[in-house]
Amino acid sequence: MNRTEVMQDRRMRKFRDILSRWDRRELSQVEAAEMLGMSERQFRRYRDRFEEEEEAGLCDKRLGRASARRVPVDAVEGMLRLYRDEYSGWNVRHFHDHLQARGKYPWSYSWTKTQLHAAGLVERAERRGKHRRKRPRKPCVGMMLHQDGSRADWLEGEPQLDLIATMDDATSEIYSAFLVEEEGTASTMRACLEVFSAKGLPASLYTDRGSHYFTTPEAGGKVDREHPSQVGRALDRLGIEHIAAYSPEARGRSERMFGTLQGRLIKELAKAGIRDIGTANRWIREDYLPRHNARFTTPALLPESAFVEARDKSMLSDIVCVQEGRTVGRDNTVRWQGMSLQLPASPLRAHYVKANVRVHEHHDGTLAIFHGPRCIGRYDAEGKSLAPTPASLAACSPPSRCGLQAQSPAAAPERRPTLTASARAAQARTWVGTKKRAKGSNKETAAKTKQRPKRATA
Repeated sequence: MNRTEVMQDRRMRKFRDILSRWDRRELSQVEAAEMLGMSERQFRRYRDRFEEEEEAGLCDKRLGRASARRVPVDAVEGMLRLYRDEYSGWNVRHFHDHLQARGKYPWSYSWTKTQLHAAGLVERAERRGKHRRKRPRKPCVGMMLHQDGSRADWLEGEPQLDLIATMDDATSEIYSAFLVEEEGTASTMRACLEVFSAKGLPASLYTDRGSHYFTTPEAGGKVDREHPSQVGRALDRLGIEHIAAYSPEARGRSERMFGTLQGRLIKELAKAGIRDIGTANRWIREDYLPRHNARFTTPALLPESAFVEARDKSMLSDIVCVQEGRTVGRDNTVRWQGMSLQLPASPLRAHYVKANVRVHEHHDGTLAIFHGPRCIGRYDAEGKSLAPTPASLAACSPPSRCGLQAQSPAAAPERRPTLTASARAAQARTWVGTKKRAKGSNKETAAKTKQRPKRATA
């Protein structure tokens, strides 16, 4: 006995009970009709039909007939075959959305779900646990962003990867999503730089307590605000509040978002036949995210935006990066992860030997060396200088090692008079010259005296 027959039997028993009370004059026709939920005239019709045909006269004539709005059997079989062949494993909502996107699909989500359950192609969802009160959303965009990573088999047949996603709390719009081999500081810097360059600086960033986000002295304890990580330093420099989540339930909104992504994105990447990270990231950015945001984004409570545009976007990459201090060696080089970064000549000073500098490593592997606020060198991921040295800044001295460069002997410069001699030395030189001149004059006088004839004496 199906549900329709059961309901018909219940209505029949109720009508017989009220009709018997009317026969005993316990109820009037008006009261009996109100108890049955019909008009007085309809009650009289049911009474006359029951007296003539008994229960057969009150049976619903639609029982046993196919509904005029019933979906054709061929259409049901076609839908089930399509799910079995092309969309096996998809959740019902995702499957229903794809059918509507492919063309005119007139049947509802509830009907589709019922047919898939009846065919045994989709299991019924487990009963939900204890009801929890959701945290209200922020009133406008840019007040708080969620950022997290989820590790799963995103690409079919490939090792597990991490999906780094950044979402707005007010609208659930995903601003950035890409796949990396492993979540870390570089992936976080890349996600922040993408969002900050495109949208602006948010008021706060909500993350878990991963080691690349926070320094946590004790497992499960509070984060150490006095010793920030590289991400914490960059956010503090930009004036963005960094909020730590102390439980998965606290990040319920981002956790539900990753549940949706794992249920949909994995299936769509497999259906598109994408197997490498580069192609997947480009497809996610250009194809999937616009459709996902159009489907799941909710309007914000207020139309205002809390994003603040960065004054100098070119400086964002030098703030949102890994920074470590170094001391310049005697050969004007800086050591960084096994590489020797040669500093170019500078018109500002002769050298940077023993100077304290700062090495910036960007998310794409490129490097930059800063002395205070001034950039004095940029390098690629292999340590090669990106900016050629101008002719006016050519090296002032040859290499210190012999044989590195052929050198020609330089001509001796012409001696110049000493300008820093003491006054006593100058006087001494003057006295010696005067004495030599006096001695020479005495010799000349003596020679002339010998040549002079003697006088005769009387």
